[in-house]
Amino acid sequence: MGVPSLRAAAGALRRACAPWTPLPGRRRLGLPPMAANTPAPVGAGPERGRKARGGWQGGARTWEEPAPQTKRPRLSADGEPRAKPPKRKVVLLVAYSGKGYHGMQRNVGSSQFKTIEDDLVSALVQSGCIPENHGEDMRKMSFQRCARTDKGVSAAGQVVSLKVRLIDDILAKINSHLPSHIRILGLKRVTGGFNSKKRCDARTYFYMLPTFAFAHKDRDVQDETYRLSAETLQRVNGLLARYKGTHNFHNFTSQKDPWEPSAQRYILDMFCEEPFEQDSMEFAMVKVKGQSFMTHQIRKMVGLVVAIVKGYAPEDVLERSWGEAKVDVPKAPGLGLVLERVHFEKYNRRFGNDGLHEPLDWAREEAAVAAFKEQHIYPTIISTERHERSMAQWLSTLPVHDFSATAQAAASPGAKVPSPQEGSEGDGDSN
Repeated sequence: MGVPSLRAAAGALRRACAPWTPLPGRRRLGLPPMAANTPAPVGAGPERGRKARGGWQGGARTWEEPAPQTKRPRLSADGEPRAKPPKRKVVLLVAYSGKGYHGMQRNVGSSQFKTIEDDLVSALVQSGCIPENHGEDMRKMSFQRCARTDKGVSAAGQVVSLKVRLIDDILAKINSHLPSHIRILGLKRVTGGFNSKKRCDARTYFYMLPTFAFAHKDRDVQDETYRLSAETLQRVNGLLARYKGTHNFHNFTSQKDPWEPSAQRYILDMFCEEPFEQDSMEFAMVKVKGQSFMTHQIRKMVGLVVAIVKGYAPEDVLERSWGEAKVDVPKAPGLGLVLERVHFEKYNRRFGNDGLHEPLDWAREEAAVAAFKEQHIYPTIISTERHERSMAQWLSTLPVHDFSATAQAAASPGAKVPSPQEGSEGDGDSN
């Protein structure tokens, strides 16, 4: 075929095809100019449609960003967004009558023995101060108590530290979910790392007992006409004062060996106040202040002095009880024991006047504390003593103790003496 024939064939081909106009825009990289503008082959239409539906527009792909998902805010009663109150570290001043409770500390997962903290945590959840899961795991709210009071022991000045939501009218709302014999009397902000047990310098307890406990053993065990004389009170205070200082109190708790460092405890003061009469019965208060106390320590300290004054034990048993040998020390009833106050002298010196925190002295709450004692603690001790005669019953057991022998020798034949591994109650500040 010659050149004229080829030109004629090309012209016929151009006339048969539709006119071609190049599309504007960038050419595809790596292709020659004509190849970049070549029309799509036949059959590419459906694929092109699919690309357009997938975000392709005019041959160029545009990405569609998904809309961010935002949480719908909770609304208040008036339709405004409701903000959660801030969580802050605080301390609560707690007062309670311990009758009917198995101590202060909560036993999570055990509903058999009710404790003060069971009612307290329930009230915190119901009032909205803490989430419900914090009530199930108290570590989530950094909960700590100053003292683990034992079964039947009351408190007028217990202090607990925890993180709470600072809701409006917080004390009134918490107390509305508590029984009348448990009350939150005060709240103060503290430093973020505050721990009420570790920051506590000392604890003050008082033990309220009928004065016939100091009557000589020759008198009736429950002579309500007995009145404590000035001479007997002076002797009682002389014996109590001998507890002051650092001593080895391994005989005043359970399952504590004399060589354990934790058996050493420091007593700052101990004395008996002037007696007072209530409902035709005379009572007295023994007060003790110490850095910390072991389980049953105060009740045994009172019990041994009562045994000496009544004439059941010689005075030298005090010094022997601080030695390495085991001594049979009687334990007074728990009814009259009350945690009166906890002390934070070092914390107050460092943070009490820094302009951000208040000193933990509870001066403004003293009237409320006194009113709670008069309304709930003293009447409970007096009425329970009258009806249950716990002190009189305990006094009748003193002749059984052998204060000249060790605790093992005084045990009845065949009685099992607990080993240090059995039933240990630990080192907590509990009495």
